[in-house]
Amino acid sequence: MSIYHIVCFKFKDLIPPEEAKAACGRMLALSTNCLHPTTQKNYVKMLGGGKDNSPEGLQNGLTHAFIAVFENEEDRKYYLEADPAHLEFVASIKDIVDKAQIIDFTPDVF
Repeated sequence: MSIYHIVCFKFKDLIPPEEAKAACGRMLALSTNCLHPTTQKNYVKMLGGGKDNSPEGLQNGLTHAFIAVFENEEDRKYYLEADPAHLEFVASIKDIVDKAQIIDFTPDVF
């Protein structure tokens, strides 16, 4: 069953908008840069995101959101713990992200 991985960021206040936009581009590029260790094919089934535009005012400072979909727990585990492209991305944003929040879920599992 698919796993949805939701990632939200707040970039540091003094980060230029173009630097935040470049980081977002690198995040979205993970859909093609992350390759399965045995098949060498893309395994992130879907990845999308954008800048917050909610009128509700409940963002708690978070400004950007992304959703990735993995086919199974094995793929998510590899992504989080071992995928070189993902680990490189995480390292690339550590100095520009002020806050991150992540939540995962499996549809219809409560």
